[in-house]
Amino acid sequence: MSDQNVPSSVAGTGAGGWTGVVRRRAVRAFPPDRLLPDEQPSWVASWIYVFGVLTLSALCVVLATGGVLALKGPAWWHISSTGRYVNSLHLWSVELFMAFMVVHLWGKFFMAAWRGRRAMTWITGAVAFLASVGTAFTGYLVQQNFDSQWIAGQAKDGLNSVGIGGYFNVLDFGQMLMWHIVLLPLALGLLTVWHILLVRRRGVVPPIPLDAGSADEGDPS
Repeated sequence: MSDQNVPSSVAGTGAGGWTGVVRRRAVRAFPPDRLLPDEQPSWVASWIYVFGVLTLSALCVVLATGGVLALKGPAWWHISSTGRYVNSLHLWSVELFMAFMVVHLWGKFFMAAWRGRRAMTWITGAVAFLASVGTAFTGYLVQQNFDSQWIAGQAKDGLNSVGIGGYFNVLDFGQMLMWHIVLLPLALGLLTVWHILLVRRRGVVPPIPLDAGSADEGDPS
């Protein structure tokens, strides 16, 4: 790593305290030209690479509309036309988010996206998908209508049968609301940030080459 941006008094040394250590490690892991690139390889123009960005864009709309619903209260969308509109935006952005994420997940699976030391990138994406399923499920449970009651009633026996009903009580509206607006979105957000940073660090996975014996995995290491 070059120390050209570090003052000469601390360059190449352990000086600078813990902040200096964190800065040097961060720059070593995520150089500015890799963290915020201004160009991508030509094969990124393929449509299969668009679905990751579409998933992230839909997630931003989900979080924004969900934040408005949380600020206004869980019953706001029942009594306000504006609330119903925002709730509709939240619903359809979730539908698009899940659809884009499934295409993105399967696209990367068939591209063997864990190649080139990208295993953790794949793992964080897969776990984020599972977290999004749980977030969507708790969202259905807090609709405050007959649909949510039916879903909760059908789910409780299954969850009780595996021994987690006492910790994840689908019939407890308050608990499910907190899971939906606090715990699961926080986990999903952290996983998403981690996933994006890993993509920046390792680069976007290239297509599988025709000659597998001379495969260039595109690992910037």
